[in-house]
Amino acid sequence: MKTILNIVWLVLCGFWMFLGYLVAGLVLCITIIGIPFGIAAFRIGVYALWPFGRTAVDRQGVGAGSLVGNVLWVILAGWWLALGHVFTGIALCISIIGIPLGLANFKLIPLSLMPLGKEIVPTDQAFATTRW
Repeated sequence: MKTILNIVWLVLCGFWMFLGYLVAGLVLCITIIGIPFGIAAFRIGVYALWPFGRTAVDRQGVGAGSLVGNVLWVILAGWWLALGHVFTGIALCISIIGIPLGLANFKLIPLSLMPLGKEIVPTDQAFATTRW
């Protein structure tokens, strides 16, 4: 089921969101200071290209640097990438078939706004390490 959802996602919105993250990453990598932000954009872009079966979890041991970086990220690229997820999510939710894909798009909004301090892992690995 993950593969079918990923293929439909890729055709309807994944490729276009990937291109948005790719452009953001290339623009951010122009300066040396922007390279960490560009790498984060590439990482999320690959996740936005094929999201089902993977999830974003908090990385252990991150500090105030990721908070400051996330504030800069929102100013530089996060807000318009999040808007891309909002618009594609709304467009996908118009049809019944697209509702699960639209909801998945809405779940990517927090990651597109605050990517630093997050790690993308397979879903089974994320739930195996979670302690209740």
